[in-house]
Amino acid sequence: MINIVLFGKPGAGKGTQAEFLKEKYNLTHLSTGDIFRYNMKYDTPLGKEAKGYIENGDLVPDSLTIKMLQDEVEKNLTSKGFLFDGFPRTIPQADALDAFLKSKNWEVTATIALEADDEILVQRLLERGKTSGRADDQDEEKIRNRYQEYNEKTAPLMDYYKVQGKFHSVNGIGKIKEITERLAKVIDNL
Repeated sequence: MINIVLFGKPGAGKGTQAEFLKEKYNLTHLSTGDIFRYNMKYDTPLGKEAKGYIENGDLVPDSLTIKMLQDEVEKNLTSKGFLFDGFPRTIPQADALDAFLKSKNWEVTATIALEADDEILVQRLLERGKTSGRADDQDEEKIRNRYQEYNEKTAPLMDYYKVQGKFHSVNGIGKIKEITERLAKVIDNL
């Protein structure tokens, strides 16, 4: 079983790349953003709670995020592996993911960070916001708040996974196909 954690700042291309990787490696793609949006769209109790945080550009609390993710894994127990997109975002989430996977006799195989310059990403998100309808992609201040949250809470995951020998960095700037090839090279060499 291959369990890949794909992370990077909002707008780095995680969702785009995850679509290619899930097909190539036959993985179940679990995007916390998609899981949140689904739960919010259908006004589930977890979705209502998450909505308030997301609309303010804040990260959803770990306990809520973990519960949503575990529910999705449980629905796909026969999968050949998982591609975690946007999770974990904090050290406590990484610890919770490790504990949850260990309870299934699984583990994180590798983490891959899509790296890109903030200014390029801000412009990507503002452009995406024009067509996506997502309020959190239409306000530069909220976008920059999300980056500050990332730097404070998610960036420490690099060291967390480096210690485990599971961290890989990939340049997230370029043509989509080029970035996909960079990611595949990492995964193929695991």
